[in-house]
Amino acid sequence: MGKQAQPGQAIADGRRRSALRLHPAQVVVAGFAAAVAIGTALLMLPVSSEGPGGTSLLTALFTSTSAVCVTGLVVVDTPTHWSTFGECVVLALIQVGGLGIMTFASLLGILVWRRLGLRSRLTAATETKAVGLGEVRSVVRGVVVTSLLFEAVTAAVLTLRFALAYDEQWPRAAYLGVFHSVSAFNNAGFALWSDNLTPFVTDPFICVPIALAVIAGGLGFPVWLELRRHLRQPRRWSMHTRMTLTATLVLLVAGSVFVTLNEWSNPATLGALDPPGRVLAGFFQGVMPRTAGFNSLDYGEMRDGTLLGTEILMFIGGGSAGTAGGIKVTTFVLLLYVIWAEVRGEQDVEAMERRIGDRTVRQALTIALLSVAAVVLATFVLLELTTHPTRDVLFEAVSAFATVGLSTGITADLPGSAQLVLTALMFLGRLGPVTLVSALALRERPSLHRLPEGRPILG
Repeated sequence: MGKQAQPGQAIADGRRRSALRLHPAQVVVAGFAAAVAIGTALLMLPVSSEGPGGTSLLTALFTSTSAVCVTGLVVVDTPTHWSTFGECVVLALIQVGGLGIMTFASLLGILVWRRLGLRSRLTAATETKAVGLGEVRSVVRGVVVTSLLFEAVTAAVLTLRFALAYDEQWPRAAYLGVFHSVSAFNNAGFALWSDNLTPFVTDPFICVPIALAVIAGGLGFPVWLELRRHLRQPRRWSMHTRMTLTATLVLLVAGSVFVTLNEWSNPATLGALDPPGRVLAGFFQGVMPRTAGFNSLDYGEMRDGTLLGTEILMFIGGGSAGTAGGIKVTTFVLLLYVIWAEVRGEQDVEAMERRIGDRTVRQALTIALLSVAAVVLATFVLLELTTHPTRDVLFEAVSAFATVGLSTGITADLPGSAQLVLTALMFLGRLGPVTLVSALALRERPSLHRLPEGRPILG
């Protein structure tokens, strides 16, 4: 007869097992890190590059992180440095990063094992922001179906345009269509032209489909899943959906108008185009700070005010649980409601006929302040490591953290140490400060008591 475990030993064993279990947020971080590592190894293979030999570790790491984190910043010219195999690796990393490592893993679990364990459901819920554990399966399926649908439609339109208007052979046209549709919907911004999309600055049949795909991906999967259920019943839309759609529309219009007016007479950007071309290019540049990274104008030639406004749009980002980065529009709008409530002296923060809980307010403040701290710290370090002006360095830091990919053209000129800073910033920006911090925490620490309230003098 075996010896029965003592109560103290059983408790100790339970604690050890609990310590070995990973929090779902930690699994998300580990999944993204594994994808970056695999992508780095593949991009270092000689077959991935056009020239002789392989790609350096730093270049491969930067490119892999930029692709998995759907950013779009590059240190080498994508169409000339990478071979077709290397471009396909980048495309696969973009798709995996857009869907989310854990969402992708959960999909494999559904297809192969036809079941999900509790921990897998918790992991998927962390990545997709699902509300109920029972909805995870439908959410994961919806994420994949939604992504593939938008990518397929965009790819078809782009393929036709490349083949019929630019005399590309059908296989090449299809390849270009698929690559840029995936890059657009996942808000990545990778392009197969050395000057990105500047050759198509006045072509609405290229710019508009890509811009619409960027907007669709930036809304976030929860919004699309809810619209699919209640498209014709706006009254049944959740506060999250209404807030995301309203803020997105306002920011898209404001951003497009701002860029168009500010650059209208700049001969190096919009000033060189006819009026319809200026409107199209202004709209396109107003959409891209949604964290896409495509550009049909040279950002290095834009005015300082335009760059500052673009930085604000990039920092805000897009919708939650989608392919966009930034602090997210819901966080930004919620902070506006907090300010409005405090200015009016109201006890509760109310938005869209709902009261916002204190915990949600604290989370929004935490996300915003940690994001500001990350950008400021990275900008300071980059200024110490480079000789580029502050305006370009700040733009680069915000673009990396918000996983946008827009650049004034200094990325490839940065020293290796500065590129490592941007690599870390892209990884942090994709996962989100709160997610990363919670992933590093071993366990939650509930408070067993409450101290008396204190009120320091503010202002």
